Amino acid sequence: MKCHVCGGEMHAIVTDLPFKPSQKTIVILKELPVLQCERCSEYLLEDRVMERVETMIGKVDKGAELEIVRYAA
Repeated sequence: MKCHVCGGEMHAIVTDLPFKPSQKTIVILKELPVLQCERCSEYLLEDRVMERVETMIGKVDKGAELEIVRYAA
C-alpha cells in the first residue's frame, strides 16, 4: 500500500499511540497494529483495528486523566 501523504511504502508495525477522547482524558493504546510509511512516518489504522479502538476507548473511565490500555490482538 502507498502512503497518501508522500507515496512511500506502508509497512505493518506494532506501536503505542495516544488518543484524546475528551478534554481531560488521554488514553494510550499499547501494542497497536498500524501501517506506517517508511518515508514520512505517517500512519494508518485499518478499519477493523479502528472499530476495536473505538470500542476500547468507549469503555475508559471518563473521569480519568490518563489510562493505558493494551490492545492485545
